[in-house]
Amino acid sequence: MSTDQPRDWDKEMAEIDKIIAKTPPAQLGSGPGGPAPAVAKGAGPAAAPARAAVAPTGRAAVISTWVRVGLGVALGVGMTQWPYFHACGTALFLYLGAVGVVGVSGLWGMITSWRRRMGLAHIVSLAVLLWSGVLAAATVLPRIGYAQRAATWICP
Repeated sequence: MSTDQPRDWDKEMAEIDKIIAKTPPAQLGSGPGGPAPAVAKGAGPAAAPARAAVAPTGRAAVISTWVRVGLGVALGVGMTQWPYFHACGTALFLYLGAVGVVGVSGLWGMITSWRRRMGLAHIVSLAVLLWSGVLAAATVLPRIGYAQRAATWICP
C-alpha cells in the first residue's frame, strides 16, 4: 500500500471480524502462552485478574512450616554456642559451612511461609537469614582486612 492513499480502517476491521467469526471459540484465546483466561459473564474492566495458586494451608501445612522455621531458629541460636575452636583452618571452613546451613534453613522457611501466606513465620525466617549474615560477617570481615582486629584463614 502506498503512503499517498489513506487506509480504509472500516474495511480492514471488517476483514479481521470475518476471520474471527470463522475461528472456533476454543482456538480464539490460544497463542504461544496457552489459552487466555476465561472471563466471567458480565465482568467489566474492574474484574480482578486470577491469582496464582496458593499452597495448601491446612493444619499439617501450618505445622510443617513452623517446624521448618523452628529448625532455622534452633540452628541460629545453636551457632552462638558453637563448642569447637574455629579461628582458622578446617574448623573455620566447617563453621562457615554451618553458617551457610543456617542461611539455607532461613531461606527454606521464608519460601514455605511466603507460599502459605504465613506472615509471622516469614518474618521469623527473615530474621534467621539476617542472623546467618551477621554470623558470616563477624567471621569473614576480620579475615579480609575490614575490621581492626586482623585474623587469618589458615592456621600458622
